[in-house]
Amino acid sequence: MNMSSFVNQLTEQAIQKKFITDRDRVYARNQLIGLLGIDAYEECGLPETLLTVPDLLDVLVEDAARRGVVEGTFDEKEKLSAGLMNVFLDKPSHIQQTFEEYYSLSPEIATDYFYKLSQNSNYIQTKRIAKNIHYKTPTEYGEIDITINLSKPEKDPRDIAREKAAKNDAAYPKCLLCAENEGYAGRIGHPARANHRIIELSLESEKWYFQYSPYIYYNEHSIVLSGEHRDMKINGDAFRRLLAFVEQFPHYFIGSNADLPIVGGSILSHDHYQAGRYSFAMAEAPDEAVFEIPHFPDVSFARVKWPMSVLRLRSADKAPLVEAAEHVLNTWKTYSNREADILAFTGDEPHQTVTPIARMRGGEFELDLVLRNNRTSEEHPMGIFHPHADLHHIKKENIGLIEVMGLAVLPERLKNELQQIEAHLLGEGGSVPEHHLQWVNQLQAKYGTFEKKTIDAVLKKEVGIKFSRVLEDAGVFKRTIEGNKHFNHFIECLKTERNDTHEHPSRNDSQASAAKH
Repeated sequence: MNMSSFVNQLTEQAIQKKFITDRDRVYARNQLIGLLGIDAYEECGLPETLLTVPDLLDVLVEDAARRGVVEGTFDEKEKLSAGLMNVFLDKPSHIQQTFEEYYSLSPEIATDYFYKLSQNSNYIQTKRIAKNIHYKTPTEYGEIDITINLSKPEKDPRDIAREKAAKNDAAYPKCLLCAENEGYAGRIGHPARANHRIIELSLESEKWYFQYSPYIYYNEHSIVLSGEHRDMKINGDAFRRLLAFVEQFPHYFIGSNADLPIVGGSILSHDHYQAGRYSFAMAEAPDEAVFEIPHFPDVSFARVKWPMSVLRLRSADKAPLVEAAEHVLNTWKTYSNREADILAFTGDEPHQTVTPIARMRGGEFELDLVLRNNRTSEEHPMGIFHPHADLHHIKKENIGLIEVMGLAVLPERLKNELQQIEAHLLGEGGSVPEHHLQWVNQLQAKYGTFEKKTIDAVLKKEVGIKFSRVLEDAGVFKRTIEGNKHFNHFIECLKTERNDTHEHPSRNDSQASAAKH
């Protein structure tokens, strides 16, 4: 196979996407040839239709692996692929300058530029993401999003072995979110980031950075990360930064995972948020009950119609909104209610925090606070307010920010398992995975017979219903008469208490609260 043609096409793609100009063609080509270990180059014309950048990278990297230029493991091929695209990318300072010039025109023009750059550079893995199964399904809480994640390849056993043998003192970058990943070649167990670029921001006089996720789950799925490697923390400073971000980028929402295990995200060791240009079902969920808190006359409060327990705060001004959010958080941190199975502490171990989401709406700042509790029990060892065991056949993992807002990220295995279930329900043979048997029996009892033209829609709907139940399990106040009574009790506590100052309430405070409720 003549690699010269593919090198030529990749260079031409870079010119067409305005990464380089025609004046850079020979230089860029020579850089590619060097990285690919190609001894000779033959001048050749361009085909009528160019291959896409991801397809060209696949061809070139696979050929290099076949020739032994790189080992044929996933990690090593990723390093070469990122290095090839890095040939065409500007230095971070120039990209930062261009972003700021576009921002002076409008925040949307700036993010449009950077999003397109991140896609064209193959940092956002568009080809792999296209493999994901994604659809919307109606529920009583609105249309929720279902994604079966097929985009992240499984680890190569050789990479796993090398990662296990590697020394653990390789602490640069310290984690996958550190700003030091920008342009990093990659190492065993740490992905290639040579084609990675980030934008520096100032949030509340702190240095933060803005980037897109390489495996986006929704439109313009971005990550906003602290310039300092420090643990995640939900407090007044976090609320201020979230609101400062939407003030700078009013066309985006931004939210944070909770800062405790089980209810938090997968990376709690680096302070970061997730943002994007997408309206989730939770954002569209209506107010279920509106109330006032006398201490905060400039803030409106509502309980949201959502399977999880959400309070929505609105104000035209950031300062009173932050104060009100701190009041909710600090009251929740010490609130216990044994009847609702809610305990703020076990000994000195705290259990309660919030998942906050900020947006601009109608010229006002809006902040959703989702109440979270990570306590476990013998009956529910993975979490009392976590998907219960009868739902693990669909969703077993933590319920983080994305799921909280109404986007189910479901495991790859479900693609084949749902196909097996469909064949079984249509009487086409095939065995049903044991962990789905109870659900399949329930479906047969509910629907009786199934038709080939409608069964796909039925299964999609039923998966959505299951995910609604996942969120209901994660809700601290259940959507029942009794649960609403407990939720209203907490709201009454917000009205009668002023809890703005303490960060670490005592164990005795929690026990006293539980005794009262």
